[in-house]
Amino acid sequence: MQILIILNEKPTTNEKAYNALRIAAQFQKDDVNNKIVIYLLADGVMCALTKVPGPGGVLNVEQMMEGIIEKGGIVKMCTSCGESRGLKEKTLITGVEWTNLKTLTDWILHSDKILNF
Repeated sequence: MQILIILNEKPTTNEKAYNALRIAAQFQKDDVNNKIVIYLLADGVMCALTKVPGPGGVLNVEQMMEGIIEKGGIVKMCTSCGESRGLKEKTLITGVEWTNLKTLTDWILHSDKILNF
């Protein structure tokens, strides 16, 4: 089953990003055949940065994202969203890829489940 998670929130605002990644990791744990695809949109692109603390400064979104990618998850981020936030020159989590809205619309059409945070 392909599960698309659209993440719109930056990791420091609230626990939405953290909870989205917890759910993604649980889907992977529940069934190794679950294909997790995560699209970082709007402020969600901030989740692609290294060394950014989660809510309360203690939850590590970077480690969670790396774990999901290591288990076969795919994470892509909106190029125009990232560029408008000055991320082109920043260090991103290994495995996060720049992309466009065509990727998102394809994922929407081909995913079995879609979660929006």
